[in-house]
Amino acid sequence: MDLADNLITGFAVAFQPHNIFFCFIGVMIGTLIGVLPGIGPVGAMSILLPITFGISPVTAIIMLSGIYYGAQYGGSTTSILVGIPGEAASVVTMLDGHQMALQGRAGPALGIAAFGSFIAGTIGIIGLMLLAPPLASIALKFGPPEYFALMIMGLVILTYLAQKSMAKSLMMAGVGVLAGVVGLDTMTGLPRFTFGVSDLLDGIGIAPLAMGLFGVSEILLNVERTIKQGVVVSQVKNLLPSREDWKESFAPIMRGSLSGFLLGILPGGGAVLASFISYGTEKRISKTPEKFGHGAIAGVAGPEAANNAAAQAAFIPLLTLGIPANAVMGILLGALMIHGITPGPLMIEKNPELFWGTVTSMYLGNAMLLVLNLPLIGLWVRLLRVRYAVLFPLILFIALIGAYVINGSEMDLYMMLFFGIVGYLMRKFDYEPAPLILAYVLSPILEDSLRQSLIISSGSMGIFVSRPIAAGFLFISALLLISAVLPAIRKKRSALVASADENA
Repeated sequence: MDLADNLITGFAVAFQPHNIFFCFIGVMIGTLIGVLPGIGPVGAMSILLPITFGISPVTAIIMLSGIYYGAQYGGSTTSILVGIPGEAASVVTMLDGHQMALQGRAGPALGIAAFGSFIAGTIGIIGLMLLAPPLASIALKFGPPEYFALMIMGLVILTYLAQKSMAKSLMMAGVGVLAGVVGLDTMTGLPRFTFGVSDLLDGIGIAPLAMGLFGVSEILLNVERTIKQGVVVSQVKNLLPSREDWKESFAPIMRGSLSGFLLGILPGGGAVLASFISYGTEKRISKTPEKFGHGAIAGVAGPEAANNAAAQAAFIPLLTLGIPANAVMGILLGALMIHGITPGPLMIEKNPELFWGTVTSMYLGNAMLLVLNLPLIGLWVRLLRVRYAVLFPLILFIALIGAYVINGSEMDLYMMLFFGIVGYLMRKFDYEPAPLILAYVLSPILEDSLRQSLIISSGSMGIFVSRPIAAGFLFISALLLISAVLPAIRKKRSALVASADENA
């Protein structure tokens, strides 16, 4: 089918009443999660994952996707009105957005954030629609060795771009791979790492793992934080940006959309990195860089466009290659696999309704978000006044119910609480949970590709370097690892030389 036929198929799916309803629920929850600091889209999607088991795969992915890109919209509201980023990608928006609010320009800041997000989201959807099918066609030429090398490269890129220590990220990726192979061996049928516990024969479930690492741990962290909420209420007026505001914001929106889309495709790039790069770019090329940090509207428009474009672009590697670009995409990958669908180059061919239905629903979702974010500002302001002491027990209660109803198993409850404590300790000691969850969802594909490759080559590891595409992926992975390790080696060597000189 050509593009027009695919779009017709997609809109026919997206405009089914139940899909419209769940799309609305998704973007509404996403906006709410973005507005309320603390839980984040990953935690919210993890907690709500169990309710998708009773609906169709298309409807489930439409709702979960709406939560993700909806949170990008909602995060700007808290950043501007309160000065606390509602979502990690909105940290940069806070720098100038909150200053605008303090100067009585909260309305234009919220307005340009909403319009910029809508424009960037639309550009991102168009890019997804145009790039995903040809990329999937190229990926059809991949065999097990190429897939193994691609998974290795994806994990290396994710850890290379980690916000904290790469060594710690690699350790977490290793733990994630081990967690992913718990249960019965798919080839021999023998149990692995179950320690005699029959409940682990089916492996560790994605829902309790994700809900614990991201949901429960976030609740525990927020319980010990003291957050002062100072909402700028009386100054929310004139939501429509002026002509001068548009003049200053249009170019940053377009630049942010382009850079955000390109960075969103890369595993580990994501909305956070895109927003920081956009802000830095706008400040560097601005004729009045001294205004940045003091209420420059371009400092709101560019990053907001970048993080929304990146959110849409993150679907490309997931839906075409089966590689999640970030932790949210890892949750979506788990949701698809639970429903018996393996993302990758064959998904567009075998499940066109799911792919095109999800893509076209994003048009609908972005339009809903524009409506939700501007007229409902008053509602979001009231929600910001709700005390965390009320919110977090309710969230934990929902998480406990969700973990139990999946299989009706007490083990899932214990696993969720266990990983909640593990996730809390990881964050306290600066270990990122994202590489763990991403390695967990990729480990079955990684293991199967490795074993299939070795069967094809009769046990020879040379198959990974004798095939050009696989060798290329592994070469890139090696370069990234070397480039990350060399500075540390040089620093240590310099310290040893300096110490030797002092002793001499």
